[in-house]
Amino acid sequence: EATGAVVAMDPHTGRVLAMSGGLDFARSQFNNATQAWRQPGSSFKPYVYLAALAAGYTPTSALLDAPITLSNDHEVYTPRNYSGQFYGPVTMRAALEMSLNVSTLRLAQATGLRKIADLAMKLGVSDRIDPVFSMPLGSFETTPLRHVTAYSMIVNGGKRITPTLVDRIQDRYGRTIYRHDARPCDGCSNVAFRRQSMPALPDGREQVIDADNAFQIVSILQGAAMRSPAIRPLGRRVAGKTGSTNESVDAWFVGFTSDLAVAVWVGFDQPRSLGKKETGSTAAAPIFAAFVRDAIKLIPARDFVPPKGVVAVQTAAGVEYYKRGTEPSARPSPDVDTAAGAENAPR
Repeated sequence: EATGAVVAMDPHTGRVLAMSGGLDFARSQFNNATQAWRQPGSSFKPYVYLAALAAGYTPTSALLDAPITLSNDHEVYTPRNYSGQFYGPVTMRAALEMSLNVSTLRLAQATGLRKIADLAMKLGVSDRIDPVFSMPLGSFETTPLRHVTAYSMIVNGGKRITPTLVDRIQDRYGRTIYRHDARPCDGCSNVAFRRQSMPALPDGREQVIDADNAFQIVSILQGAAMRSPAIRPLGRRVAGKTGSTNESVDAWFVGFTSDLAVAVWVGFDQPRSLGKKETGSTAAAPIFAAFVRDAIKLIPARDFVPPKGVVAVQTAAGVEYYKRGTEPSARPSPDVDTAAGAENAPR
């Protein structure tokens, strides 16, 4: 009875390479890939950490994973980790790789809920995201197509892309009347094209997020993917994040290689629990792994290449990437070690 959706995209152009909107079109014509608005759960967390990096944090900034209750005039919220445990002081990298809810909420409070919501809307995850306490844990709705488009803008270095299923339309005379790629190319129609060199096309895409911060998230999501038993065999050229909602109503895995972004969602047409242990790791990640294992035969996975503004530093836990000027030898990392974390937030 369960259904789902898969969307595969070229993260550099927005071209949709493959899409499945459900289990059986004869049974349901509803396209879950484009029409199903579902909560993303923890697959939303990379946007939280992206906003924190933009605010001055680093992947090794210390967060506190300990009990907390948040309250204001409208709500009271006491988050829990999926494991039911608390882990004390952790780095930002560890908190995202382990998908810790409590330390993520502390970081979100210090960074600013509105900043996180605005960043996610800027990436197109949703048109409206209310900055409530549970928002950083994915308690709003998006679609698989929107979600994978936003992840694509992380892996491509922060460049704006628009998803498309149509590259070009020609009329009966062969004249192009629509072209998704709007970049000008005066030399592309040269009749002597066989004798000319490859034309240089301008990159007019909007820089939506900082390329250095985007790569730091890519690196952390490599670590997150390696923690998944289903994804680990694919190697470190694959990155991604699981997502699960309360009572396992929605299960996600959204991930990418350097040239392919894929979102997988599993659930029911009429939302209800998939089962007590049917999480993103058990329900969605194996589908992602099976798809990508075949897809990289056609689109080989390349190494993720850090931009020039990022420096690699050998730490006790392995290689970590910092924006130039924020590495440990250059300045101390801001910590979040109070109840809400705001006192130590970078200015």
